[in-house]
Amino acid sequence: MVRDFSNDTALLSLNTATVSAQWTLEQCIDGCVRHCIGGIAPWRDKLDECGAVRAARLIREAGLRVTGLCRGGMFPAATPAGRQAAFDDNRRAVDDAATIGAECLILVVGGLPEGSKDIAGARMQVRDGIAALLEHARAAGMPLAIEPLHPMYAADRACVNTLQQANDLCDALAPDADGGLGVAIDVYHVWWDPELKVEICRAGEAGRILGFHVCDWLVPTADLLLDRGMMGDGVIDIRKIRGGVEAAGYGGASEVEIFSKENWWRRDADEVLETCIARHQTVV
Repeated sequence: MVRDFSNDTALLSLNTATVSAQWTLEQCIDGCVRHCIGGIAPWRDKLDECGAVRAARLIREAGLRVTGLCRGGMFPAATPAGRQAAFDDNRRAVDDAATIGAECLILVVGGLPEGSKDIAGARMQVRDGIAALLEHARAAGMPLAIEPLHPMYAADRACVNTLQQANDLCDALAPDADGGLGVAIDVYHVWWDPELKVEICRAGEAGRILGFHVCDWLVPTADLLLDRGMMGDGVIDIRKIRGGVEAAGYGGASEVEIFSKENWWRRDADEVLETCIARHQTVV
């Protein structure tokens, strides 16, 4: 039976991107405590400002779960030196995620190397990069979560664009259920996919759903990166997708991740969190 946690703020998580213009990580932690939000998912810029060791202490003292660290990835590069730099940065991301007790490291895998038009080659670099990182991640006990991004980001942010592609990578690189590799499902990026239901079931059967991210797709959209909507303000049937991931075995948090330069980043951050909670109750 699918359980209803829509009114449980303990199973709501704040991705720091949602209030990145207003708050530091320390303020995000305090805000989650004040609003009884149970989880937090820092972006690495906020984590670097605070320091991973200090952040780990503050999060632990606040009693928050860390639903993920954003982000690792960005594997493709035009040169061997560039690929090595990406690998080194990903090792640091794994170590920081372990330090703060994150449930997974989110991988935004990267797009085409500079000057390239070879998307198949970029996808091969992604596969090789994840394969190389897995050994270090497994040793650190840090699951890696591939987040497929909407195809509009294929050139510059992520050439893994469907949940099917992410599942295929998991099958190829970590076929065992405890292989340390899974997927993060962000409704903004996958809501349009006609194969979504099948691929959610596939990921669930393998025990690979490591994260569930929510926001909304606005019509019209003013900016494809920085105009995500608050849940309920757009066209995504979030509750239906959430029901699908729950039915597939996911029992984790709903992580709110909203990039909104002209709207939510301009509002009082406490108002943003209050709205997130209200929408979690009504549309998530």
